[in-house]
Amino acid sequence: MARIIECVPNFSEGRSREVIDSIVKSIEASGGVKVLDVDPGEATNRTVVTFVGDPESVVEAAFQGARAAKELIDMRTHHGAHPRSGALDVLPLVPVSEVTLGECAEMARALAKRLYEELGIPCYCYEAAAFTPGRRNLAVCREGEYEALEEKFKDPAKRPDFGGEYDETVAKCGATNVGARNFLIAVNYNLNTTSTRRAMAVAFDVREKGRKAREGGSLTGKLLKDENGKQIWIPGTLKGCKAIGWYIDEYGIAQVSMNITDIEAVPLHVAYEEVCRAAAARGLKVTGAEIVGLIPKKVLLDAGKFYLARQQRSLGISEEEIVKIAVKSMSIDDLKPFNPSEKVIEYLLEDEETLSRKERLVRMSVKQFAAETASESAAPGGGSVSAAMAAFGAALATMVANLSAHKRGWDDRWELFSEVAVKGQAVMKELIGLVDEDTAAFNRIMDVFSMPKGTPEEKAARAAALEEATLYAASVPLRTMECALKALPLALDMARRGNPASASDAGVAALAAVAGIKGAYLNVRINAAGLEDKTPAQPLLERADAIVKEAEALEKEVIDEVNNIIAI
Repeated sequence: MARIIECVPNFSEGRSREVIDSIVKSIEASGGVKVLDVDPGEATNRTVVTFVGDPESVVEAAFQGARAAKELIDMRTHHGAHPRSGALDVLPLVPVSEVTLGECAEMARALAKRLYEELGIPCYCYEAAAFTPGRRNLAVCREGEYEALEEKFKDPAKRPDFGGEYDETVAKCGATNVGARNFLIAVNYNLNTTSTRRAMAVAFDVREKGRKAREGGSLTGKLLKDENGKQIWIPGTLKGCKAIGWYIDEYGIAQVSMNITDIEAVPLHVAYEEVCRAAAARGLKVTGAEIVGLIPKKVLLDAGKFYLARQQRSLGISEEEIVKIAVKSMSIDDLKPFNPSEKVIEYLLEDEETLSRKERLVRMSVKQFAAETASESAAPGGGSVSAAMAAFGAALATMVANLSAHKRGWDDRWELFSEVAVKGQAVMKELIGLVDEDTAAFNRIMDVFSMPKGTPEEKAARAAALEEATLYAASVPLRTMECALKALPLALDMARRGNPASASDAGVAALAAVAGIKGAYLNVRINAAGLEDKTPAQPLLERADAIVKEAEALEKEVIDEVNNIIAI
């Protein structure tokens, strides 16, 4: 998965469309991010912007948004219903994919330092980015709001983490609260009741805060207090979850509305199951769920795998199928259609035009791919076809594992086959990527020939570029060989332990993988032969030779196993 973080800056302007648009344009213009939502509020005089991208791009876009806010918003004339301390009030970084909360915290601190040093914006660091436990709470950092800043600058205990003296810059832009927090999922659970009171009871059962303790454990008894006169609370079952019950006129049902603030501690499917349990204990039924806003792909993949495992089904199926299992298991499409391409952050980030260029061949039908290969163009050629053959080999080994995972009478072995199928899916996915990458490597060589070659310097640059591109073109099919080799132990395992009725498929898997390896081997050699200096290619050639020998030995083992099973 790609490294992705989300940023949700809150700007202290919700009425001037011109100012809001200018800030958003500055964020988009920095490049590498995608703005997913712009939500202005007139009463709050505040706009929440949501954008995502790789960490470096998001941090730069956040900085540019802060620069624009400093220039366009004057806090000396700002008024609104929402608490605020600066033109850019809060700036949280949120891990989405392949990035930890700790990494986001470090990025947030570095960003806060840069905002002060380069723009003169004083910054408090809050939540995971806080330097002290007392400042983890945003309310502590924002205490007294903008109007209290001048006095806070005089108090060493209340000064910003990054900030000098209170001056005209601070008077105009205020202070920004820069933080890092986990992704928050907003989800509503649909109940088969119209009773708000019963929905609220379920919410109290599960939310971390729980409910007020009463005499006899009743819902209406006298409130219980401790020896200091403070209300006693009975905590709920889900850590980091906030929830209430309400009735929705549009749907004619009551819901438990929940914010899951720590999706690592409480994944969506865990929360769903717990709300179902709590509802059932009160004679209610959860009929489905409604995702509010966006959701990371991993949340649905984890949920899908959880429900597949519960069914004792293989987890080694396509990503699309796993997401579908998640959606259906939690009835996320109960009230209205759920389209992953519109609700999953990673899918929203996919640039269709860029993706189409990058995956030109693998997006074709088999018929189109064959026709393209048969055309007068030199690419796609043997390298791409080799990767495709090996991908089919990995796919067949995965198929045998999946068929074996739910063979009648083998239910106690499903996990064993699921592990093989998961590995097969990963190998297949990598090989599919190499189908287009091999053609891209060939095109890289062709691009060199369009370079100027008039002066001695230009000729030298062209020769160096050609050597580099040719060596790269030799390295790509070697990667195909390395990856295809991973498919052979899977095919051998399935020939030995898989469903005997699919033994021939395991054999074909091995044959296809070895064909891909030997085809890629030819491409390594022919590209290496095109190098003026053969020295850098020597390790590639030695490794390629070793892979072919290992592959041939594994192929023989697979075919021997298959022949023993289907001997007639």
